[in-house]
Amino acid sequence: MSLIQEPVIPLYDAVVKGYQTLSTAGADTEGVRRARQTAFDQFRLLGFPSIKNEDWKYTNITRYLKDEFALNGLVAGDEPVAAVSAPADLVAKATIPGLDACQVVLVNGVWDGKVKGALPKGIELFKVSQVLNDPQFAAYFGNGKWGNQHFAYLNTALFKDGLFIRVKDGAAVEKPLHVVNVFTADRNLLIQPRHVIVAGRNAEASVVESVVSGDGAGVAGEVKLWVNSLTEIFAQTDSKLDHVVLQTASAGVRMVQHTTVRQRKQSLYNNYTFTLPGAELVRNDLQARLEEDHTETHLYGLYLAAGGQLIDNHTLVDHQKPQCFSNELYKGVLLEKSTGVFNGKVYVHQDAQKTNAFQQNNNLVISKQATIDSKPELEIYADDVKCSHGSTVGQFSEEALFYLRARGIGEETAKALLINAFAFDVTEKLKNSAVEAYVNELISQHIPSQTQA
Repeated sequence: MSLIQEPVIPLYDAVVKGYQTLSTAGADTEGVRRARQTAFDQFRLLGFPSIKNEDWKYTNITRYLKDEFALNGLVAGDEPVAAVSAPADLVAKATIPGLDACQVVLVNGVWDGKVKGALPKGIELFKVSQVLNDPQFAAYFGNGKWGNQHFAYLNTALFKDGLFIRVKDGAAVEKPLHVVNVFTADRNLLIQPRHVIVAGRNAEASVVESVVSGDGAGVAGEVKLWVNSLTEIFAQTDSKLDHVVLQTASAGVRMVQHTTVRQRKQSLYNNYTFTLPGAELVRNDLQARLEEDHTETHLYGLYLAAGGQLIDNHTLVDHQKPQCFSNELYKGVLLEKSTGVFNGKVYVHQDAQKTNAFQQNNNLVISKQATIDSKPELEIYADDVKCSHGSTVGQFSEEALFYLRARGIGEETAKALLINAFAFDVTEKLKNSAVEAYVNELISQHIPSQTQA
């Protein structure tokens, strides 16, 4: 049991009281109750992470935990945050021009059941709170074994709702599903959405997630929101799933996003994660587990950090069986006093012969006050593999700047062109042209005005 968390972190005490309230409510099934209890016991053992934990060595979250947060009615005397409709301006902010998609909106992790546009055949949507008793959902609900993932245990212990997306076997869903995650409150709040995505056998689908919040996070000024989100993805045999995540939350938001992907034979999973300036803290933990042979995984990431923002991307590609392929490319642009962290590990088990795995992290540090910590890793126990990894950190090419300025292009415009060219290697991987154009526009909104050192 953790003995140091209670006196120094107010949120820890609130979490303990919140779990006690939730566990006595009696609303869960026996299986969910056991999962919560196991997760809570493990969280109490681990506590909140510190820089003493290897995976958090470069990300000190102590200062983000000093504020007090409500748990939405889980602690005595704390009135629940009333269910609110999604503010129209935030939904508009997340809308992607020209995207032909079906859209659903979640407010603080809760879906109201409404769908904008016709829901394509072959895809089903459910509120997690309504399917906890469904055996078909229970089969995909996490087994509670999250290793050293502090926040995954916390989410499992205290989650209340989320979205369950199921793509039926053999379904080829042509239109993407656009999930808009809106976060807003009138006081400091800990929000813990729990999502599950299942791509059935020989199914094909695309999911685009947008994360937005109001200025100052809440509806009443400078409100702090801590979003601890957990998503479990299951790609069944011969399935194909494209997953785009657009993180554009505003100042006042601290966000931890844990995503676990489990892949069956001959499945293909593509992840594209874009993090833009705004949220004070963004920590993405993405784990892809290639559990059967001939699976394929592509992870693409782009992070553009500004102000005093901290963006941390941790990835794990776990090759468990032979004849699998993975490719990972993450790029970062660091502006002003921002901090970036990239820690990517490729793990190849002894049985995973004939593995092809590639990993690359490139960073462009614009400001002398910005910092980046990059740590790509390979851990290989098979002898017949092709694996490589690399990392680069640099500034603007003086030759490229001179070339552009010699042709009458101003310095700021030249820098903007170079940043866009740097980011292009990631954005051009997007398969949907409307999403690609939208991401490029988001990038352009933060340059060239912020390229000053």
